[in-house]
Amino acid sequence: MAEKVVLIDGNSIAYRAFFALPLLNNDKGVYTNAVYGFTTMLLKILEEDQPDHLLVAFDAGKTTFRHKTYEEYKGGRQKTPPELSEQFPVLKELLDAFGVKYYQLEQYEADDIIGTLATQAGGQDLDVKVISGDKDLLQLVSEKISVTLTKKGITNVDTYDPSFLKEKMEVRPDQIIDLKALMGDSSDNIPGVPGVGEKTAVKLLKQFDTLENLYENLDDVSGKKLKEKLEDNKDAAFMSKQLVTIEREAPIEIKLQDLAYEGYQTHPVSQIFKDLGFQSLLSRVQEGGESDSDDASAQLPEIEVEVLEEFSDDMFKGQESLVVEMLYDNYHQSPIEGIAIVNQDKKYVADIEVVKDSKAFKKWAEDGSKEKWVFDAKGTLVALLRHGIHIKGITFDLLLASYLINPAENNHDIPAIAHRMGSNAVKYDEEVYGKGAKMKRPDDDEVFHDHISRKAAMVYELKDAAEKQLIGNEQYDLYKDLEMPLALILGRMEHRGVQVDVDRLKNMGDELEGRLETVQEEIFELAGESFNLNSPKQLGPILFEKLGLPVIKKTKTGYSTSADVLEQLEDEHEIIPKILLYRQLGKLKSTYIEGLLKVVHEDTQKIHTRFNQALTQTGRLSSTDPNLQNIPIRLEEGRKIRQAFIPSKENWVMFASDYSQIELRVLAHIAGDEKLMAAFKEGQDIHTQTASEVFGVESDEVTSEMRRQAKAVNFGIVYGISDYGLSQSLGITRKEAKAFIDKYFESYPGVKEYMDETVQEAKLTGYVSTFMNRRRYLPDITSRNFNKRSFAERTAMNTPIQGSAADIIKKAMIDLEYRLQEEKLQARMLLQVHDELILEAPEEEIEKLKDVVASVMEQTVELNVPLEVDYSYGPTWYDAK
Repeated sequence: MAEKVVLIDGNSIAYRAFFALPLLNNDKGVYTNAVYGFTTMLLKILEEDQPDHLLVAFDAGKTTFRHKTYEEYKGGRQKTPPELSEQFPVLKELLDAFGVKYYQLEQYEADDIIGTLATQAGGQDLDVKVISGDKDLLQLVSEKISVTLTKKGITNVDTYDPSFLKEKMEVRPDQIIDLKALMGDSSDNIPGVPGVGEKTAVKLLKQFDTLENLYENLDDVSGKKLKEKLEDNKDAAFMSKQLVTIEREAPIEIKLQDLAYEGYQTHPVSQIFKDLGFQSLLSRVQEGGESDSDDASAQLPEIEVEVLEEFSDDMFKGQESLVVEMLYDNYHQSPIEGIAIVNQDKKYVADIEVVKDSKAFKKWAEDGSKEKWVFDAKGTLVALLRHGIHIKGITFDLLLASYLINPAENNHDIPAIAHRMGSNAVKYDEEVYGKGAKMKRPDDDEVFHDHISRKAAMVYELKDAAEKQLIGNEQYDLYKDLEMPLALILGRMEHRGVQVDVDRLKNMGDELEGRLETVQEEIFELAGESFNLNSPKQLGPILFEKLGLPVIKKTKTGYSTSADVLEQLEDEHEIIPKILLYRQLGKLKSTYIEGLLKVVHEDTQKIHTRFNQALTQTGRLSSTDPNLQNIPIRLEEGRKIRQAFIPSKENWVMFASDYSQIELRVLAHIAGDEKLMAAFKEGQDIHTQTASEVFGVESDEVTSEMRRQAKAVNFGIVYGISDYGLSQSLGITRKEAKAFIDKYFESYPGVKEYMDETVQEAKLTGYVSTFMNRRRYLPDITSRNFNKRSFAERTAMNTPIQGSAADIIKKAMIDLEYRLQEEKLQARMLLQVHDELILEAPEEEIEKLKDVVASVMEQTVELNVPLEVDYSYGPTWYDAK
């Protein structure tokens, strides 16, 4: 059986993926939809084709040797959206993780690289598969070379061999260049013969076989007008043929033997998937990749460990590192397996049974004068609170230190930190415990005890070096005064949890079920028949055959009925909004009602979400297990889910307080734009003010649509939006979107000046900072690669705004916690949702609480514009908003 060579047109597939999928980005703000689509296709190729040789070819730049023939080649193409351009460096990082070769060559296109390698491989009797979205590559088809073309999106494809090409297009592979020469190609600005379409071109080739033979026998062409067109555009036709002909002898330096592919290692691929947020793909790589070698950490220096059967007071020296070991991410559910304690004299380990029965351990843990160094102060606090131990005296947290020093890293566990700081004295957890479903404590207790004591030793040994780096970065105050105290506050909030009315949640589920049935009946009535609404195979024919709606996209199995397709058809028929509503309600029921019921703690009847403090590069908190920051509130049925969140005591209420437009206020302060600051100081509606400026009308003439568009521009500027991104969110052309952005900068010149200066400063220092000196490093800010550089520039502009807003609310939480204690109030914080704090409090404290919360949040930092806080309260979280 011949070896298989797979050659992928990188630019073409990335473009297809970008425009086929919604504009996705991960928690670090990196756009990922093109990379995600490309990755799903790559995994499919690796699983189904199992190539022996593999290459992804990319275009090297805008100028090629074809421009010498025709300057306007590919002229008129819209500029690549930056949201796509920025993904090419990420895509190449992903290919590196998979061990897949990629190649580009100055003055040549990906087609030429593929054509050259495909011709070489076909000549060596290898089976070649070319994958692209560009029909030009069909000229390569032969008995040994097949070309797979995407039709719509990236999953719906046709694979062409000579017979299928003849059946589908009625031409031979060698006639493709003649076909394109006659009909031209508007996407590449290839002129062809005006007025000659595909049908006419095919008819001519059937009669005359080649372009050359056609022009030698022009008198035999039937139709006076057609003959005239051909005569008048002879030069254009032959030039077009030259342009579309793929170069099969390009001066490439890469050889077929360089493309050998033996599979990928799971660890680097899993790591980049986690970094990009591709959680749904993780199981596929963990099943399909080659196993990683653990040779690098096989030889570890020996250490002495004392396994404790009981604790004694005299073993503690006053400066100990402590590691509380749980095998799973969710420490609210995961039991403690054991602990390790290291000081200057000894290394101790103990299993949880010994820990929880020890009065000496509890006494030491709860003594605030005994200095403790830990990994993950918040997790340690929560885990021990579950055993009735309230740890105090934590003065160092390796997790938070590492996160502030290296915010771009996605792995902050102890072994990864140790390896980054030059120590290989500890294995990675997965080498000891396994991973995924296979994860478990080793059968050999000695292996387990050795591993956790090494981790505690790393915390002890790395403390001074980590603190030295923080001081050198001028981040020690951020670490000590903001992140450390916040970690303990968040830990108490997590342990406290938020009370849930389980019966109300169940009733909501029943109500949603009834609503789903009603909407379903309305859909069936509009369709004129009943069918399985959740089956695209049944829904597609109803919409596109029976109701005659325009077909937007097809898949391998039929019509696409994806959300983006239905949204484009929303105004075509009244059935479409009802189908979209049906899907939204179904997601609410399954993801949120049923999902929340699964995570209600059986003992407390509360939900104990986890706040991720060391995740985002901007410093914002996120929450998981469950994600309470993501409950949909645009749909009333979604908002009502908040009715199930109630106070934990009788005669208490829920109290919600949030910052008004905090990021725009931060922008006004940082940029120092006089007009923007005046709007906030005078209490104007900022979106109306911006609409007035951009549209050139008085404030009282601003319509709701104008305000909506101005709001999108205001928040878009904060997030570094491009003309493409704004055009997508507003449903306008890129030209109109660019005019909006230009007018905005004209109206607020201080903002433009700030952004330009920030980029220049980042180029000098390599990073940007928030108010409180949180750093985000931008290694690509001076890259010669335009795509990498433009993403870094956009990040430089928006990170100080988003990060400073995150710092402000974190500081407000610390200030509020201290103030509640100072005022001796029973009120307590339960949740943080972006710019909002949720508390519970006795009814009699509400009047006092209004003043306390508002004054603390508004005065936590001093800006050049006022911070404003809105608050409300009621018997449920829903009523408090």
